[in-house]
Amino acid sequence: MSAWDIIRDATPQLVSACIAYTIPIAIVSFIIGLTIAVITALVKISHRGGLFNIVKAFFYFYVWLFRSTPLLVQLFIVFFGLPYLRIAGIIPDGIRLTPVVAGIITFSLNTGAYASETIRGAILSIPDGQWEAAYSLGMTKRKVLWRIILPQASRVSLPPLSNEFIGLVKDTSLAASITIVEMFEVSQQIAAENYQPLIMYILVAAIYAVICSVLTILQSYLEKRVSRYSVSN
Repeated sequence: MSAWDIIRDATPQLVSACIAYTIPIAIVSFIIGLTIAVITALVKISHRGGLFNIVKAFFYFYVWLFRSTPLLVQLFIVFFGLPYLRIAGIIPDGIRLTPVVAGIITFSLNTGAYASETIRGAILSIPDGQWEAAYSLGMTKRKVLWRIILPQASRVSLPPLSNEFIGLVKDTSLAASITIVEMFEVSQQIAAENYQPLIMYILVAAIYAVICSVLTILQSYLEKRVSRYSVSN
C-alpha cells in the first residue's frame, strides 16, 4: 500500500475522531476552565479578610498545584488514581470516571489554573481611576466590576486566552493516554495495523497544524475587531 493510499484511507477516520472527541473536549474544557478561571481570579484579587482568607488560600493552592505538575500526571491521577481513593462509609469503591469525563475535568482544571493568572493580570492592569470614576457616579463595586472592569479586562486577556485555547486543542492528544479514542489515539491504532507510524504521525500532525492555523487566523480576526472597538470608544 502506497503512502497516498494510507493517507486517503486514514484521513476520514482521523477527521471523524477530531470532530467526535478532539474539538468537543477542547471546547467544553475551555468553557468550564474559563468559568473556573474568572472565579479564581476574582477570589484572588478580593480584599476581604476573616474566614474568606481560607477560601483564598484554597484557590492559591489550586493554582499552584495545577501549574506545578505535568498535565499528563494530572490525567493519570484523575483517571487511574481516583478509583483507589477509598474512604469507608463515604466512597468505599473510590471515584470511577469515564475517560471522557476524566479528561474534561482534568483539562478544565488545568486550563482554569493557567487562565486565572491571565485574567487576574488583565483585571489588575485596568487603572484605578476607572474604579474611582465609577464610584463617583454612585455605582456599586459589583456593577463597576461587571460593567466597567471585566469588559476592558476581556479585551486585554483575549490574545493570551486565545493562545491558551490553541494550546488546549494540542494538549487533547494526551487524552489518548487514558483511552479516549480521539485523533491521536486513532492514528496510533491505524499505525498498529498498517505498520506505518511515521506516515500516520506526520498525517495527524498535519491535521493539528491545519486546525491550529485556522484558530490562529480566527484569533487575529477577533483581535482586530476588538482593537477597532476599543479605538472607537
